[in-house]
Amino acid sequence: MGVLSSSVSITQYKVEGQLPAPVNEAILKGLKKNSITDIDNESEELVTGWAAFDNPYKPEFELAGVSIDTRFVFSLRIDKKSIPAKTMKKHYFLEMSKRLAESGRDFLSKNEKSEIREQVKTTLSLRIPATPNIYDLVWDYEGGKLWFFSNLKSANEELETLFSKTFKLTLIRVFPYTMANLLADLTEPEKDRLAKLAPTAFTG
Repeated sequence: MGVLSSSVSITQYKVEGQLPAPVNEAILKGLKKNSITDIDNESEELVTGWAAFDNPYKPEFELAGVSIDTRFVFSLRIDKKSIPAKTMKKHYFLEMSKRLAESGRDFLSKNEKSEIREQVKTTLSLRIPATPNIYDLVWDYEGGKLWFFSNLKSANEELETLFSKTFKLTLIRVFPYTMANLLADLTEPEKDRLAKLAPTAFTG
């Protein structure tokens, strides 16, 4: 989901930690090192990496395209290959029939069937292009805040993992509890009471 979409879902994060100076260069270096790679001609089924906001299909980064005023804008891209179950079943059956005919036997062992399944999966993965999913983010480095344009659990988990790997910084999701704990300047007794709170069920 993108910043410029007509409707958006946003997850807000607090960013903990500091980057070495100059910050601009540190961010650009991290983005380039962990940019998305193409798996269309590979057997991998899933890959995650950074992509440029203005051209996410050609992940080449320049500072002018990443830095906007005091903020940084770029995208998380998750490419995934999905083999339809019926396609997998068809090619698995064809390969099993071929193997039986070549061997002259009436059955295959469990290991042989497993081997055939993996072989078919790898072959199809090489032929099926990956589907890209792109999620934009805006990072206010000085304010220690980041806005990620998705509420999908899987996308948020990929963001948190890759962000930590790339920048060695920690992302903390901002929701009512963390807002109170981190941003409300509570006293220690108030934090203790907050930690003991439990959600209220409004349905029977």
